[in-house]
Amino acid sequence: MILKKIKIIQIKSSIGSNKKQKSTLKCLGLRKIGHTVYVLDNSAVRGMINKVKYMVKIDDNKIK
Repeated sequence: MILKKIKIIQIKSSIGSNKKQKSTLKCLGLRKIGHTVYVLDNSAVRGMINKVKYMVKIDDNKIK
């Protein structure tokens, strides 16, 4: 079984966002603008990305 990963890049600051959005970024592993993380592609992660979609950029070229 191949686990697929997606690349997430934070493109906007969390200053001014509400507490839930800040905690979502923290759970995704993002800390500051320009920070990049690779996470497993599953429905839970996709839901978190959807909550902060204006602050992150997703690279859907799935990495094996």
